[in-house]
Amino acid sequence: MKNKKLLFYLGFFLLLVIGFYVALTQVIPGFGKAKLPVINNVRSFHFVNQDGKAISERDVEGKVYVAEYFFTTCKSICPIMNRNLLPIHEQFKNEPGFLILSHTCDPETDSSARLKVYADSMKIDTEHWWFLTGSKDSLYSTARNSYLLDDPKNNLQNIDQQFLHTQFFALVDKSGRVRKIYDGLKKEELETLKKDIADLLVEPVSQTRFSNNIFGN
Repeated sequence: MKNKKLLFYLGFFLLLVIGFYVALTQVIPGFGKAKLPVINNVRSFHFVNQDGKAISERDVEGKVYVAEYFFTTCKSICPIMNRNLLPIHEQFKNEPGFLILSHTCDPETDSSARLKVYADSMKIDTEHWWFLTGSKDSLYSTARNSYLLDDPKNNLQNIDQQFLHTQFFALVDKSGRVRKIYDGLKKEELETLKKDIADLLVEPVSQTRFSNNIFGN
């Protein structure tokens, strides 16, 4: 009889725990989900968008965004990457807390005016998808030291002899922290990116900022 009572109480307690956990998953956004690790911290930057407006890290504070690098005259991976970003743009374009930042890796060619023409040709909402240009060294340094889209050791090379060409996207949270890198040419990674964006949009802003570097210090 004692064993039956013990089993009853254990079973009842287990049901309470399960019910409490389920309730928390419904009430607290993101509860019970494995959080994406923080892999780097975005450093300050100063660029210009397709409308000639100055853009800095202050303009993306409190927003989730995807960062990529491309150039308007690219005939290989860049058009594919931007086509792959279109469904993501469509899904989240009405979300005020989401942006896409497309940085040119060919600023000598890609002026603000040229980026404006490119953006218009894509028929997108440039309130939520910005095309950025600036000095080559600043653009490349941000790609490497902030977004981890290239090895920072390449900064040691002569900037005039470099050309950055990467197919990877970086996902940045509301606190300016890089949370994951995705292959912009792989369908399965793009689907994961959509889910991760949705998760970060409901994740609270963290006051803790990190500066780890997957390429080493």
